[in-house]
Amino acid sequence: PPGAVLVMDSRKDARAASAGAILVTRLMKRGVAGVITDGGFRDSAEIAKLGFPAFHHRPSAPTNLTLHQAIEINGPIGCGDAPVFPGDVILGDSDGVIVIPAHLADEIANEAFEMTAFEDFVTEQVNAGRSILGLYPATDEQALVDFAEWRKATGR
Repeated sequence: PPGAVLVMDSRKDARAASAGAILVTRLMKRGVAGVITDGGFRDSAEIAKLGFPAFHHRPSAPTNLTLHQAIEINGPIGCGDAPVFPGDVILGDSDGVIVIPAHLADEIANEAFEMTAFEDFVTEQVNAGRSILGLYPATDEQALVDFAEWRKATGR
């Protein structure tokens, strides 16, 4: 359905052609939020041009042996080394994909927000020439004082 993420278990076999450009385009047109497989995609260059969140292990060779039939919908599966349950939060970027259990999503989102603010502060400090010693990680109390002042000044 619209807003959902299709997660496919290909048994971590990158040779498995989990989808190609036509299937991924159809998912995109249906309003799906993204598609993930621990197998491979055919047409990976074409899929990359769609501007649609699509994550796979590596491109797979074209084959006519791929079956596009769901064994189960909204059931628990494994993808990569992660268990995935209906309702889990999926987050992917160019560094990879993570699965966040639904019951932990708010807690992890809050921690990630705080860590992002701190890392933005650290990045500014390092770009200004500050050493990371005592700053990252913040083992020097002054780093925490400076961070608190930075947050107040920036509204973050």
